[in-house]
Amino acid sequence: MGLATFKGGIHPPDKKVLAANSPITSIKQPSIVVIPLSQHIGAPCKPLVSIGQEVKKGEIVGEPGGFVSAPVHSSVSGKVIAIAEFPNAMGRMVNSIVIENNMKEEWTALKDAPDYMDLPAAELKEKIKAAGIVGMGGATFPAVVKLSPPKEKPIDAVLINGAECEPYLTADYRLMLERPKDIVEGLKVLMKVLGVKKGYIGIENNKPDAISKMKEAVAGESGIEVHALEVKYPQGAEKMLIKAILGREVPPPPGLPMDVGVVVHNVGTTIAIYEAARYGKPLIERIVTVTGEGIKEPKNLMVTIGTKVADLIEECGGFKDGVGKVISGGPMMGFAISSLDVPVTKGTSGILVLPEAEVTHSGDYGPCIRCGRCIDACPMGLIPSMLSIYSEKGFYEEAKEYNLFDCFECGSCTYVCPSKRPIVQFVRLAKSQTKP
Repeated sequence: MGLATFKGGIHPPDKKVLAANSPITSIKQPSIVVIPLSQHIGAPCKPLVSIGQEVKKGEIVGEPGGFVSAPVHSSVSGKVIAIAEFPNAMGRMVNSIVIENNMKEEWTALKDAPDYMDLPAAELKEKIKAAGIVGMGGATFPAVVKLSPPKEKPIDAVLINGAECEPYLTADYRLMLERPKDIVEGLKVLMKVLGVKKGYIGIENNKPDAISKMKEAVAGESGIEVHALEVKYPQGAEKMLIKAILGREVPPPPGLPMDVGVVVHNVGTTIAIYEAARYGKPLIERIVTVTGEGIKEPKNLMVTIGTKVADLIEECGGFKDGVGKVISGGPMMGFAISSLDVPVTKGTSGILVLPEAEVTHSGDYGPCIRCGRCIDACPMGLIPSMLSIYSEKGFYEEAKEYNLFDCFECGSCTYVCPSKRPIVQFVRLAKSQTKP
């Protein structure tokens, strides 16, 4: 029997060797943090603090603005010195709280629960909600929303995404090597909250040591399986993971995994859920892979939320000569950043530094030659060439007829295009100019 996978997809060089052998290390505490009040899909938070106020580490500083939202917390102890708009990694101006770190590491009181698995499901869910946990693979969907399916959509399986198919990134890989038991404990919390008996952990087959570690960690656990997946991008996308492991197909938008009885969470998110259940710890730090051929010392860093990207670059020895681009995330779905002063947020999975030789500039593309490579590569079975052509000409409504909003912007089409057309950028443009 072959490895689990899906139709379509591509095989870019994974480039993970740059940082894969770098154990997780903590970055030195920043002197100032910038905490955006919108670090998630959904309504931004409302500030709960004022300028001049002293705050403790882990203290809530922004309350959710709606059901699809997540609270934000201070990642350091210190004084609030500004509440204003600052740019995020995507260049958007976001209302943010700036805190000067007093370096005292003074924590707010946390609700420790050594017997967390004995707590009622509703109480565990409330701890996850209070911790402000969101999807840490990049999507930043509030975790509590996934844990609140309507009654007419019963959940029977939880999938943990350990594929980490994005080239260069190794944060989840290191977590599976270094904290496998915590991942399993987080999965057990999720299974209890949702009332399900089956849990699955999917890992691409290019990580045999991680597969081995996770299989050891689940030994003796009831209802939890580890699945080896074919190495193919975008294997880690929710819909592809569900298809590969369970053989179920998520309906087109607005269809969600819960429509086929599944909830999917990333490895990092799962550990954050364990820490919230066990220690009452809010999401105020995360693992960030700082990597690429343009950085001197690639590393996997435990980073305080709100730390500037410049501090991560310094921690890794600085740039090599000839840097062409710095990306938040990976090369396929990440965003080029224009300033190193943008902060690390809950969804920052990596900082990728590329030399000029690795960068394709947007003005260098040609016309579509109808070769069909993008169609073969698309994991959603779309016709990306037509989406890009219509968007390029400003025919956004016509692009919708080719299932524009089914595209989740994985970038496979752009990668294989011989004309170097920025197909994903055209798709994003069309989406911004029309409605589903």
